[in-house]
Amino acid sequence: MKFGIFYELQLPRPWTPEGEYTLYQNALDQVELADRLGYDFAWEVEHHFLEEYSHSPAPEVFLAAASQRTKQIRLAHGIMQLTTVHPARVAERIAALDLVSRGRVEFGMGESASITELEPFDRDFAEKRAVWEDAVRAVIPMFKEGGCEYHGTHFDFPLRNVVPKPLQKPHPPLWVACSALDTIEMAGRRGMGALAFQFLSADAAHAWVHAYYNAFTKRLDKLTDYVTNPNIALTSYFMCAETDEEARRRADGIPFFQFALRFYGLSPNRKRPEPGTVNLWDEYEKWKRENPDGLARALSGGLIGSPETLRHRLRRFETSHIDQVILLNQAGKNTHEHICESLELFAR
Repeated sequence: MKFGIFYELQLPRPWTPEGEYTLYQNALDQVELADRLGYDFAWEVEHHFLEEYSHSPAPEVFLAAASQRTKQIRLAHGIMQLTTVHPARVAERIAALDLVSRGRVEFGMGESASITELEPFDRDFAEKRAVWEDAVRAVIPMFKEGGCEYHGTHFDFPLRNVVPKPLQKPHPPLWVACSALDTIEMAGRRGMGALAFQFLSADAAHAWVHAYYNAFTKRLDKLTDYVTNPNIALTSYFMCAETDEEARRRADGIPFFQFALRFYGLSPNRKRPEPGTVNLWDEYEKWKRENPDGLARALSGGLIGSPETLRHRLRRFETSHIDQVILLNQAGKNTHEHICESLELFAR
């Protein structure tokens, strides 16, 4: 089983003039530390316009910076939105990142999850899966030597040679974001690695692994000509400390992450409030005061606890044959110091 770290680059209010600068520099320090400690992957999201929840619109920039401060860790898009970026720009950015990182890129792809992100790019929420599939068919041939052209439903591209080409041949490993059992099955059917952005019990993880590999082995249906990547990675909330109690105390950002997902997920098409109209951290603090039992439940799951507690929980995940566990540590107002200490203690 491999281990990755995961970044939304969350920045709850109140904001300060240097808040985003500090957020980015701390996250890069954490990736550098994770590389020295032997973690396998660093995953970075792409989101647009999601105040407090994610200040990460340009993952290729963050990962390029990380590439110059690390030696071994895989630099992973988790994911790049194929619905809001032209396929040629995607291919160019992936190839350039692969070159500057000396061939350490993982190419995770997705659709975007909300009308707030899609609407400014003139994308219809109802068509996002079709746009994503068309983009996959368009972008993969661009990694090959020589020119290519593509004439699809949503993208029309004349004969051009998209340069540069990635160091990894024929292309970096392919992944797709998954948030439900049907999308896990889709990832297996398309022959891509599954990035399971859902927080599951070990028993549920076993069912997801079965659905994924069953689809991969029995119903493989690739969108175009690419190398398959039979892998399933599961995201888990994470905070490691000397005792379970201390880990829960340090992990206050984890329930904020869960609260933000629910808060934004209740509206039609996940439309976000108008800019500046909601202080999400204040809403979270109000929810905490009114829901002490819910807060306790939020901190009781995932990989939050002492090293011994985490070892016990990981043994259960290991029996489900998950290929990778992605650790979500940077959330809410979890501190840089606690995140670093957590990574170090877990790696011992």
